[in-house]
Amino acid sequence: MPQSPRAVLVLVLALLIALAGAPVSALSQTPDSNRILSEERSGSLAPDRVEIARNYLRDNPISPPDTTSPRATLESFVFIMNEVNTLWKSIRTSYGNSNRFFLTNEERTQQLLVRALLGKAAQTFDLSEIPVTSRENASIEIALQLQEILDRIPKPVFAEVPGARAGSFLNTGGKTDLPDLWTVPGTSISILRQETGELRGHYLFSRKSVARIPEDYAIVRALPLQADRGEDLFEHYIYTPGNLIAPIWYDIIQAGPEWLNRHFADQAYWQWLALFILLLLYAVAFGLYIRWRKWRAVSVDERKRILQSIVTPVLVVVAANFFRFLCEDQINITGTTLVAVATTTTAIIWSAAAWLVYQVLQLLYVGVVSTSSNAQEGLDASLLRTGIRVFSLAVALVVLGYGATQIGIPIYGVIAGLGVGGLAIALAAQPTIENLIGGIILYADRMVRVGEYCQFDELAGTVESIGIRSTRIRALDRTLITIANADLAKRKIINFSQRDQFHFRHQLPLRYETAPDVLKTVMASIRSYLAGRDKVLAETSRVRMIGYTDCAVSIEVYAYALAPSYGDFLEMQEEMLFDIRAIVEDGGSQFALPSSTVYLSRDTGIARKNANGREASADGPDTRAA
Repeated sequence: MPQSPRAVLVLVLALLIALAGAPVSALSQTPDSNRILSEERSGSLAPDRVEIARNYLRDNPISPPDTTSPRATLESFVFIMNEVNTLWKSIRTSYGNSNRFFLTNEERTQQLLVRALLGKAAQTFDLSEIPVTSRENASIEIALQLQEILDRIPKPVFAEVPGARAGSFLNTGGKTDLPDLWTVPGTSISILRQETGELRGHYLFSRKSVARIPEDYAIVRALPLQADRGEDLFEHYIYTPGNLIAPIWYDIIQAGPEWLNRHFADQAYWQWLALFILLLLYAVAFGLYIRWRKWRAVSVDERKRILQSIVTPVLVVVAANFFRFLCEDQINITGTTLVAVATTTTAIIWSAAAWLVYQVLQLLYVGVVSTSSNAQEGLDASLLRTGIRVFSLAVALVVLGYGATQIGIPIYGVIAGLGVGGLAIALAAQPTIENLIGGIILYADRMVRVGEYCQFDELAGTVESIGIRSTRIRALDRTLITIANADLAKRKIINFSQRDQFHFRHQLPLRYETAPDVLKTVMASIRSYLAGRDKVLAETSRVRMIGYTDCAVSIEVYAYALAPSYGDFLEMQEEMLFDIRAIVEDGGSQFALPSSTVYLSRDTGIARKNANGREASADGPDTRAA
């Protein structure tokens, strides 16, 4: 059956509406639909749509705004800001007409609702360019500035904005019948489809638009309001103290000199003055604390020293958070100054947090080592200390890296930069890396341990600590010697503490008058004595006569003894020497002393001997003559 032209026209219109995502039932024009259409063209919402939006956007605190289309995003923002304006003015009027210092419970509830609605309005923006640490307060400023811009320009007609109404959620599947970009008429503010991230396919005010909103507001702020707002809410927000509601002490500032309420760089003069006084007080407090730390006695207990070190980062974290609270919630610093304050305090907080984590892990290490009953044998304290230090440093760097992301520093870019600059750093820090490798060699080869007595070429002493870069040795004269690990690993190391057996070797000088039978008896008694001691290795002991010296018969006592330490061996050796002396004396011999025999005679001299010889030769001829 042929169709009439009117029927064909209705069919074509139905197909077009279906492609646009609108219900076909919209073709049937009822009085209600005509009313909604007329209100949409005027830039306002129909009463039933207002009720739906109120139930969804205002009364449900955790519901996100509808950003499935440019129209839904714009309508969600406009409605949320209308509710913010109504509630905010209601709280200010109620509190301003009273003489109370604090808000009532109902006013606090409404205040929290206003903050929640402002946060929900901020979800229509792409805030990825703003650091996380200042994103919340900066988003409130941007939302208020955008509201003031929309109040000073011709109102957009919602029916002409692409997409379905707010609350419809008809484009969550990422339909392609909507444009990728829509610009508010008469402005450079655009709503852009998101291509990546969790909100892929949703429409948000673009990053470039968010960056331009403060500049656009500065231009249009002098224009008259086209919407019936009564005042500039953004100016009221940035130039008054408190958390949305000015405290009662603000009346004192308003009653003060007129110049206090003048403006400079988006702050009132009184705000600059309060910030300067706050910085001065913090500087004085910091200086006094440093002075007190300098003159305070340092504890000899390592645990107490670490506990004292933990106090400083804790105080820094508390002080920085309190400073930020005063700036944001009391003085109400805004704009670029707020970003600078938030970024600086966040960097200080996370740096102190990394410092605190490092000190806490060091305290845990000291607690584990001090409570270990056999830390030296069952636990290599120096190796554990170095391992804990490296682990603590790694954890602190992770905390510091996370803090860097909060102030807008891309941590992955930093890591990539470290990879590129690592070679240059390695070349510049070659001696340090060499010492680090030397320390690893000391650990791997088990050359020395803390507490061991060693000799390093011409140096000797007890190892006190083995660090990442150097080793400390306590010499016999109690001086502290520090040697680089790379240098120490190249030296000849004699470790006396790692001896498994101690050498007992002495020579006994007995008198020459000792008879051979007595010597044999003494040596047999000493052999029996060594064999009877548990700590002396019988297979290594021997007692032999090894020769004659200038003044004694030499007998050698040779053995290896077992002892846990060199001090215990000295005690054992002392006892054995006393016992051997008793054996020698009981056997009928004695120790020889160095001695020599001296023979004495009178020396008459050479001259007298010659005279006697001449007399004897002279008497000889006379006798023969007689």
